[in-house]
Amino acid sequence: MRVLAIVQQADAGPGVFAEAIAARGDELDRWALPEGGEPPADPLSYDAVFTLGGSMNVDEEDAHPWLALQKALLSELLAAKLPLLGLCLGAQLVAEAAGAEPRRAPRPEIGWHQVELTEAGAADPLLAPLAPSFEALQWHSYEFPLPDGAVALARSEVCLQACRIGAHAYAVQFHPEVSRADALAWIDEYRSDPDADPDAVRIGIDPAALRSETEAKIDALNELGRALCHRWLDLAADPNP
Repeated sequence: MRVLAIVQQADAGPGVFAEAIAARGDELDRWALPEGGEPPADPLSYDAVFTLGGSMNVDEEDAHPWLALQKALLSELLAAKLPLLGLCLGAQLVAEAAGAEPRRAPRPEIGWHQVELTEAGAADPLLAPLAPSFEALQWHSYEFPLPDGAVALARSEVCLQACRIGAHAYAVQFHPEVSRADALAWIDEYRSDPDADPDAVRIGIDPAALRSETEAKIDALNELGRALCHRWLDLAADPNP
């Protein structure tokens, strides 16, 4: 299979998803969309596409004009019923392309948070093995409402965490893909990064405590992420989901 990853920033890459794709013997192309330039190939020519997170917000098109380009592309991918997965910011972009209006969440979720599967999520082929609940790393201030016709699969205390759009697309708010290196970089650099989410500073996270917690929990999340990626690619390879 040929898989395209849309990368929003350097320290939010494919992470353990890249490991899972390589272990299957599949081909992964990366497209750093904010850097400009054409994709490695026509996005519609891939067997599956996933779009990743970033510190920018979904409604900041004036500062990041490539967001509008991506939303248009994701609309095309949804219309073509190409297997699609959005993660964090990518989930919000996919949900908007499906007709929802992402918005600021009641409060940021930064750190490790519990995620509960819905009844539909417990029966969903991508998320069912995670039932009834699991803990995941989160780093977001926005949320996405459920698009019309989509199925809610998971929630946290704050917001919707996963949904299925049609038979071929998923939006996932948490970070199953994040590598140990990227997760620790987010924590270590959030104050010095000029593009970092100011909410992490505003809510006063304790970076030492969060780093310690992340070092203790990231291996389990990485195992979860690799397995989730394998299931997603199995679904993408099935012509009759």
